[in-house]
Amino acid sequence: MRLLRSALLLTAAFFPVAVGAQTAPAPTQVSVKPIAYTERTLPNGLRVYAIRDTGTPNVSVQVWYDVGSKDDPKGKSGFAHMFEHLMFKSTRNLVSEQMDRLTEDVGGYNNASTNEDYTNYYEVIPANHLQRLLFAEADRMGSLVVEPKSFGSERDVVKEELRQRTLAQPYGKLFSIYYPELAYQVHPYARPGIGSLENLEAAGIDDVRAFHATYYRPDNAILVVSGNFDPAQLNGWVDQYFAGIKKPSAAIPRVTVAEPARTKAVTRTVYEPNTPLPAVLVSYHLPPDRDADIPALMVLKAVLATGESSRLYESVVYRDQLAQSAEAFLDTKQATGNMVVYAILAGGKTIEAGEAALKREIARFRDAPVTAAELAEAKNEILTQSIQSRETAEGKASTLASAVLVDGDPAAADKQLAAISRVTAADIQRVARKYLGDNQSAAIRYLSIAAKPATGVADTIAVAPTVQVADLKAPANIEIVTPAPEGERVQPPMPSAPVSPTIPQPVEMRLANGMRLVTVERHELPIVTAYLVTAGGAATDPTNRAGVSSLSAELMTKGTKTRSATEIARAVEGLGGAIGSSAGSDGAAVDVTVKSDQLAPAMAILADVAVNPAFAPDEIERARTQQIDAVTLALKDPAQVAGLVADRAVLGGSPYGAPNGGTPVSLKAITRSDITAAYARSFQPAQATLIMVGDVTAAKAKALAEAQFGGWTSQGAGAPKVAPVVYPGPRVIVVDMPEAGQAGVVVARPGIERADPRYYPLAVGNTVLGGGFSSRLNQEIRIKRGLAYGAGSTLDAGKTQGTIAARTQTKNPTAAEVVTLIAAEMTRMGTSPVPASELDTRKAVLIGNFGRNIETTSGVAGILGAYVQNGVPLGELQRYTGTVGAVDPAAVQAAAVALLDPKAASIVVVGDAKQFIEPFRKAYPNVEVIPEAALRLDTAALK
Repeated sequence: MRLLRSALLLTAAFFPVAVGAQTAPAPTQVSVKPIAYTERTLPNGLRVYAIRDTGTPNVSVQVWYDVGSKDDPKGKSGFAHMFEHLMFKSTRNLVSEQMDRLTEDVGGYNNASTNEDYTNYYEVIPANHLQRLLFAEADRMGSLVVEPKSFGSERDVVKEELRQRTLAQPYGKLFSIYYPELAYQVHPYARPGIGSLENLEAAGIDDVRAFHATYYRPDNAILVVSGNFDPAQLNGWVDQYFAGIKKPSAAIPRVTVAEPARTKAVTRTVYEPNTPLPAVLVSYHLPPDRDADIPALMVLKAVLATGESSRLYESVVYRDQLAQSAEAFLDTKQATGNMVVYAILAGGKTIEAGEAALKREIARFRDAPVTAAELAEAKNEILTQSIQSRETAEGKASTLASAVLVDGDPAAADKQLAAISRVTAADIQRVARKYLGDNQSAAIRYLSIAAKPATGVADTIAVAPTVQVADLKAPANIEIVTPAPEGERVQPPMPSAPVSPTIPQPVEMRLANGMRLVTVERHELPIVTAYLVTAGGAATDPTNRAGVSSLSAELMTKGTKTRSATEIARAVEGLGGAIGSSAGSDGAAVDVTVKSDQLAPAMAILADVAVNPAFAPDEIERARTQQIDAVTLALKDPAQVAGLVADRAVLGGSPYGAPNGGTPVSLKAITRSDITAAYARSFQPAQATLIMVGDVTAAKAKALAEAQFGGWTSQGAGAPKVAPVVYPGPRVIVVDMPEAGQAGVVVARPGIERADPRYYPLAVGNTVLGGGFSSRLNQEIRIKRGLAYGAGSTLDAGKTQGTIAARTQTKNPTAAEVVTLIAAEMTRMGTSPVPASELDTRKAVLIGNFGRNIETTSGVAGILGAYVQNGVPLGELQRYTGTVGAVDPAAVQAAAVALLDPKAASIVVVGDAKQFIEPFRKAYPNVEVIPEAALRLDTAALK
């Protein structure tokens, strides 16, 4: 074993940057230590990496396998992803779903993902459960049980995931199906990782067993453990559980085909249902992620599409208003990857104009070097993002694991950061000319089927017949693993002594003008989140002006008395940060996260945005148009529509019931005076709290607050007292959306305000009902029946009102069945006490989620901000864990009887009504059916 520590010092301040009309002071040199890890390889080929961090009470265990969707068997795209689901079923010693008992039920969580190049399984658990997770991961590597029942159930779940993510969402097919199919003509990257309904049906149980035997072996995997552990103890456990797994003698099949260079531009036009606005996507081939040109391409992408000072946003979205959004991402891989540039066009704009705009911005990189300011900003943004990704043990583990499997070098991420610091403007122009020529592009024009001309012919995009896919040859003599008899199962080891978390301690003071200042010091990483929260919010929006508080908050970053919107974006992003502003139900907020060496200039911008917004008429019109387009997109997503309708049904005519982001009708009616009045209701120093979390002392925080906010004075009366919500009676509503690829289902009812003494019993009860993978709703709907990709419930307890909502998405024909299952589980919560053993696991979920949230600066700031807006004492941070732990079964049942009874709930289903309305009407004869075109969210009547 050897300790590897790169000698590179990654410096946070690459270049000084301009801040508005001022120049930032010479920054201090903030260093970011490379990830320190140990590495060893077991005799069976398993590579083991360990990253020790005694500052966290948690540990992340990750096993990454060098197999992904590119390795899907012939005729079975989506196979690797479906197999990922089966790894959570039984093993020789573990019963089905026991991974959830070992993780979620003790306050951790688990998940997995399938990439084109790899499949990864990852858990975060309290550190005293490390041995148990190593046992479990080894057991499913070496002795997975594949049997027909779980195979069939999980295949149904994957079908629902495909419907939810690809068929129900606008543009789902564009990104997950059409983009890869057009991007590759030879390499199996062309096949969509989610697969197709037909390919999923074609997979058989023998294929699954062959796949596991072929790829799920120790010499094709890496184990990464990151967090609080004893190194010698870890080595002993790894040897105990993994060293005995045999290394098969057969060679591991590898994809070796190379994608040829594209030398002629390709354009395809498709027409699809559920497409509210046209979209265009353009992709360009890139070299593998380990290539020396990737750092320059990373900087190019940041200049192009990171933040509101990026070229795409400034020109395509902001200046020319061609697009509702315009983005880019690097999809780099082990082999040929892509840079993808896309735009969701603004209403009334043509696809031709959108495509020309995207290609024009790419051409600028070829034609002229980027500016020194753009170069500095991009590097600072990349570094800030990298620091944030390393705030947690899980983040460090994922960064290292990806470097190993994609780049073949555990230090690759650190080396890329160092290489980024050396990128020049000439490098960016060189790689743009090398990879981003017009003749190297593949463009997809994606339009609504309603826009198809009567004589028009749509192009076909499919996996090219020239794509080379290897047949999966089953290894000889595959061992079919069966569960060990009950008395012979090896049980997971017992947990060791728990590691107590360190709860952040806020320091509170007030400025002379009444503004509250809260500081939480954390000096492990050079990063700070500053979060200014206020009262007011959507609860104070006047009738017929829904969305005005949200629009007002959005406009605060779009110009002040001395800075334009562009200058604000360039100034903050030049520091490597990002500024955001928003309004919720009970308040508004402005926040920024930056490296600690850039905190002073960032605070000057934050204060300017909060105190001096200009609300220029042209900015109002621009923001109004963008928001109307955003609402138009949301109204084509059945799950989002179901949530909006449920809010209206439960909260009625109250401002809380109106969409926070407004409707096309309300947004068009808003005037500048409405906007300035909404700002004045929220942003007053006496009702504002500045929260600073991270690498800053309380003394420095106070000095910065006094310097930037000390002169802020109150203007106007501030937020009015909100009238109590009058909850109308329950309703049953179907919104008929004939193009919906899935049905969105919500069962929602009145809840309580955050200050209600029943909050904690209800929070625990809600977690039993629908919090986490092992919750009752998910067990019944997903795990037992395969009717949905997931099902859960949420508790929204605000300052003066609350709602409880159970929700899921399912294929249209099973919508009525799912509603029945939800109602039954809500009823069961009140009819009998939750067993203490189940209650303990659900309390652990809440406590574990809380513990992970407080690991990051933004997480701590968010929790404290919610406390402030809901009138909760900050001392709740220290009491949270103990209060949750003290909740007993009687308190949960009492809360459930009063607050989870579905008789008081409104039921909303949004989908293709003809596929479910008859059985639904039999169960609910009073159902209101509202055609999609007739839906009116501006009124409590909804029509």
